Amino acid sequence: MSAPPVPLIGLPACARQIGIHPFHVVGDKYMRAVAEAAGGLPLTLPAFGAALDFDAVLDRFDGLLFTGSPSNVEPDRYDGPPSADGTLHDPERDATTLPLIRGAIERGVPIFCICRGFQELNVALGGSLHQAVHDLPGRIDHRSDDSQPRDVQYGPAHDVTLAADGLLASLWPAPEVAVNSLHAQGIARLAPRLTVEATAPDGQIEAVRVGDAPSFALGVQWHPEWKVTEDPFSMAIFGAFGEATRARAAARANTSG
Repeated sequence: MSAPPVPLIGLPACARQIGIHPFHVVGDKYMRAVAEAAGGLPLTLPAFGAALDFDAVLDRFDGLLFTGSPSNVEPDRYDGPPSADGTLHDPERDATTLPLIRGAIERGVPIFCICRGFQELNVALGGSLHQAVHDLPGRIDHRSDDSQPRDVQYGPAHDVTLAADGLLASLWPAPEVAVNSLHAQGIARLAPRLTVEATAPDGQIEAVRVGDAPSFALGVQWHPEWKVTEDPFSMAIFGAFGEATRARAAARANTSG
């Protein structure tokens, strides 16, 4: 009996100018989490926007991971006010990820959306964003302290409460779990197709899933990819994502065979 196929998992890149040259980049921690925790083969997808053949990507990949990034979704994508001066945007990534998210959901391609990817998921399905959660009355400051060492920035910041009937609750034995927090933006208006999976102590939405998706379609605001093999909750999430991608890889292999 042949070994089951290793799922191909695409990670849409950020468009970056490094020196005088443009690059397409994906963080190492995301690539390693796909390989070590989801059991997939991570492959970078260029931020070509409409020039990328979305149908070909969705035909050939078994899952997509939408990563975090220093950049924010451009506010005109959700009819938001102009961003503060100095805000980093990545229109090439927006033009790539938003249609890929919608297409993947409709085609049943498993998706996992982290931080910026979580916000992209909400925007792609018709939701909106707060651009500075820390300025909202009653909300805590969800940003990291950039003056601290990296391990401190990515350390546990607050608990989230898991929705009792949600996917995340099925993966964890307690109603709450500690997560890190490194974001300024967050969900304002929840997209109609999204179901809340977890909330922060201040009520900010921290995780969602696409309730009517035919396959795994989850987004989290925190960073489970960070030292993923050292965190049982993160391993459980990536494991569930990986299981969904392996099911799709097996189905594709059976169809092609």
